[in-house]
Amino acid sequence: MKAWDIYSYQPPTWPTPHPAVIVSHPDRVGNKPDVNILMCSSQPVRRPPNPNEVILDEADGLNWATLCKCDLLHNVAKRDLKNHRGHVTDERRRQIIATINRSNGWV
Repeated sequence: MKAWDIYSYQPPTWPTPHPAVIVSHPDRVGNKPDVNILMCSSQPVRRPPNPNEVILDEADGLNWATLCKCDLLHNVAKRDLKNHRGHVTDERRRQIIATINRSNGWV
């Protein structure tokens, strides 16, 4: 398990698992039981992304284009992340970082 890996995560009240991108520092991922993730949509994207979203797709290891929501970080136990699905490309990492910063008013 590494930073920028994509796993499936199913929050307790959600009916199905969704792609989740690990955005914690590599030291946290390697040494702590909890990590920060961004949740993605479970269905293929059918619209342009909103300002708080980035599209991930087959290049990142997913089956189809998916919206990654960058305005809310979730803290989850690593043991709850299942089924490694892929790894975010370098270009998408830059997009996600910029979108997180912009969506949270940090820049």
